[in-house]
Amino acid sequence: MIETRRSVRKQRIGEAGNVPPAPTPALRRSARLLAGLSLLTLAGCTTALDQSYEPSVAPSSTPQIVDEVQKNDPRAQMGAREHPRIVASYGGEYKDAKTERLVARITGALTAVSENPNQSYRITILNSPAINAFALPGGYLYVTRGLLALANDASEVAAVLSHEMAHVTANHGIQRQQREEAEVIASRVVSEVLSSDLAGKQALARGKLRLAAFSRNQELQADVIGVRMLGEAGYDPYAAARFLDAMAAYARFSSVDPDADQSLDFLSSHPSAPQRVDLARRHARAFGVEGAVGDRGRDYYLDGIDGLLFGDSPQEGYVRGRTFLHGKLGIRFDVPEGFRIDNKAEAVLATGPGDIAIRFDGVADTERRSLTDYIGSGWVTGLQPDTIHAIDINGLEAATARASAERWDFDVTVIRIDSQIYRFLTAVPKDMPVLEPTADILRASFRRMTPQEVASLKPLRIRVVTVGANDTAATLSARMMGTDRKLDLFRLINDLQIATPLRTGDRVKIIAE
Repeated sequence: MIETRRSVRKQRIGEAGNVPPAPTPALRRSARLLAGLSLLTLAGCTTALDQSYEPSVAPSSTPQIVDEVQKNDPRAQMGAREHPRIVASYGGEYKDAKTERLVARITGALTAVSENPNQSYRITILNSPAINAFALPGGYLYVTRGLLALANDASEVAAVLSHEMAHVTANHGIQRQQREEAEVIASRVVSEVLSSDLAGKQALARGKLRLAAFSRNQELQADVIGVRMLGEAGYDPYAAARFLDAMAAYARFSSVDPDADQSLDFLSSHPSAPQRVDLARRHARAFGVEGAVGDRGRDYYLDGIDGLLFGDSPQEGYVRGRTFLHGKLGIRFDVPEGFRIDNKAEAVLATGPGDIAIRFDGVADTERRSLTDYIGSGWVTGLQPDTIHAIDINGLEAATARASAERWDFDVTVIRIDSQIYRFLTAVPKDMPVLEPTADILRASFRRMTPQEVASLKPLRIRVVTVGANDTAATLSARMMGTDRKLDLFRLINDLQIATPLRTGDRVKIIAE
């Protein structure tokens, strides 16, 4: 956590806070299949220095504390109230002195040109692979390590932070709270009229998603203020447009179906990317011609993220292709061909062809009742009691059942290991003949990991390497780990177009252990 002022899972599987969701690659239409079961809780916005300007941006040994500077400010109290839940839902804080110093340096340059001379900021790096940054009232700013991994220089991160600072100084959070109060009244009416009807629940969920983000006008206003801060701090003012393009490219790369519903995608709460990119470029021109103004701060940025954790953390388990592995829990399973796994804080989700969806989570087994009794204890909506039966899965006690809701059929499988019950929910459109084969693959592949497998499981990290005389994009990307689309991801995280040549001595990012 870094504080500045202008005066200068699955061990937690199943946990989720009532906070803006951590946007991950979209679950598309398939995610909505899971809304029919009560076990599913669907929970937002989600700059470098010129040579003559080098402010002191090292972390202070006696930092201004937000809680003291603004202890009587209701906006700061609002941020303080939500802060613990934000941190918990995003996997905690990412602690790395080198990375924290990097973010402090960038933030220090921006606070020197911020809109409000009395505003202090509390910046937290979140331990999440999601590409996200957001602000709470009172100066609480958040950036994920996933966003830091995608960015290629200091100016791109500065573009994000200046945008979020603009939300704070423009009091957008207070305006959002007023909208939330109005929405609560409307939600009560919906819930009372529609009771437990699925349509009513979906209406409430849509309302929460609307409130998770700032309005489009607020986003555009923050873009304009942010670009001004970039230029005045000496950073490349075109970084905002450049990184918006990068985020859009990453969203397309991560999407199972680029043409499918985008309602849960990262950029869904933002104005359309082309509109924002055009606006950012037009305002950046006030500082000069693109490529000839401002500093990107690439070298010191790459130094600051070398070794940065990439993708899933050990506490959340790892996705390796079609396999989910959790060394701390000692479990693993596979999803079928054509499926993509999305490892979220509250559950592991997978989507496949034909609107098939899978959810995996776990709960504490405190009562030690039989699994057939547990599966029929009321947590599954639409359960068909005559389908409940006990089974054995690779030597583990388990039980299965079928359920039905609206237009969907479900397979429910629960497995006991020690004091934990693990739960698979597979959902397919009604009468599709793929429910049983899909659930069979999950069940057959679920097992305990061997000690050797646990010992060999290591997290992936950003590694900065220097291009050699014989290196090409193909040879360097071949060293990438954790993806079967190595060349595509290599180009994406290094902002390299297909025709962009690599030069000997260039520094680039790869993903490796």
